[in-house]
Amino acid sequence: MTAFEYTITDSIGIHARPAGMLAKEAAKFKSKVFLHFGDKKADARRLIAIMGMGIKHGNTVRVEVEGENEAEAAAQIESFFKANL
Repeated sequence: MTAFEYTITDSIGIHARPAGMLAKEAAKFKSKVFLHFGDKKADARRLIAIMGMGIKHGNTVRVEVEGENEAEAAAQIESFFKANL
């Protein structure tokens, strides 16, 4: 398993558009991608699950990637976070 933490810098947090983009990005990989925030865990391929976490500006999320090519997938997901969230 590969993991990283990221503090959300988007002024609105993870709202519908970036959540949809994140779900699409996560779906590109064979690895499983999960978001952790507080006591909540969501499959990053599921838009509704991401939205249900209520992640706001300034919150820190933990992203866990496990499976085939997890290091490459984690690096690309982290780049996505930096560019979009």
